[in-house]
Amino acid sequence: MTKKALTWIAGLTTLAVLATPNVFAVNKNLDSQAGIPPRIVADYLRAVVMAHRHFYTLQIINRLVPEGKVAVSENWRTAHALPLPVQFLQETSEIAELTGPNVRYHLISQWPIKKDNAPANEFERKGLEAVQAYPNKPYFGTIASDGGQLFGAVYADVAVTKACIECHNSHPNTSKSDFKLGEVMGGLVISFPLSRQ
Repeated sequence: MTKKALTWIAGLTTLAVLATPNVFAVNKNLDSQAGIPPRIVADYLRAVVMAHRHFYTLQIINRLVPEGKVAVSENWRTAHALPLPVQFLQETSEIAELTGPNVRYHLISQWPIKKDNAPANEFERKGLEAVQAYPNKPYFGTIASDGGQLFGAVYADVAVTKACIECHNSHPNTSKSDFKLGEVMGGLVISFPLSRQ
């Protein structure tokens, strides 16, 4: 090796050795930061969940079903049809729960078509009442669970398409058949752990 090459190697090695503690210091600082407030995390999650749901409803269901290209059905697996938007949300939530850090989301309603979509606990009941009264104000709180404290959020679920209200208003199991566009039909519940597990 030439003297010039050895000088370059020595210089790069020196830089690498000097930079290494700083790289680890950055990682340590990231781990020790307080983090993003849970309300903001819930808002971020809601934005992603609703973007997927709105895209599915507006660009797939509303475009392809009226054209007769595909069918949508509650029994989508056996009928070889597309799932309803609520089922699409449920399926993606189950996948997220399996692949992510215990993040859960689901829809609830005072007028559920399926009993599983009624509020399951006091937090969900209070949250649903709150977003019914003030749709633009999410309801936040903590939920006790076997695995520790969860942060919970309930957001108003508003009827955004004619297909949504027609389906709910005409369903044989509905207890409310006069939904209108822009009306609160229920709530989107999001929950996640407050500490690392």
